[in-house]
Amino acid sequence: MKGDILKIKPHHTAAARAVYDLLADEIKNARGRFVVAVGGESGSGKSETAAELGRLAGEDGVKALVIQQDDYFVLPPKANHRKRLEDFAWVGPGEVRLELLDEHLARARDANVNELEKPLSLFEEDELVTEKVSLAGVKFVIVEGAYATSLHNVDRRVFIDRDFRATREARAERGREGQDDFLERVLEREHGFISKLKDGADIIIGKDYAVTAARR
Repeated sequence: MKGDILKIKPHHTAAARAVYDLLADEIKNARGRFVVAVGGESGSGKSETAAELGRLAGEDGVKALVIQQDDYFVLPPKANHRKRLEDFAWVGPGEVRLELLDEHLARARDANVNELEKPLSLFEEDELVTEKVSLAGVKFVIVEGAYATSLHNVDRRVFIDRDFRATREARAERGREGQDDFLERVLEREHGFISKLKDGADIIIGKDYAVTAARR
């Protein structure tokens, strides 16, 4: 989403480095593009971790592209908030065009596809537009968002195990949303959906940002 402000801190970098170290060989040896999903609740550090994954890959000679789930909302940001106020049941995965995102990831995995036309959310303008992104030379695609680990066209799923109660400080620092009782209700409802995705993850970033491979 255009207008997002990332607050990258040492723990984001350390977690991203540990994740990249676990996946580097798979990424480099993949026949097509390798797709990793980074999921978790609001303020858990998804965007920061994804950005650092991309940067670390680049330092290792692997060109990466980050795709944000927030660009795939059905409604633009402020309109989506108004819809939530009108109909609280709107809150959840149905707010996001997850099928379209999955289709785009399927295209991105195809090494023969060198361009992707995708949505772009403009926060300040409260608009949804489209943009074309180049896939030329890209080997590693990172998709990040609350429901990203529910997507099908990914190779590995990374789940950040920090719930909305533990992320208040990070959310307040980001300053994109008003911190009020309604937002807490939204996050509690989202928690009911997102927390269930932990079981399908391949890699867990814990509450202390320690990284472990999930047990199967």
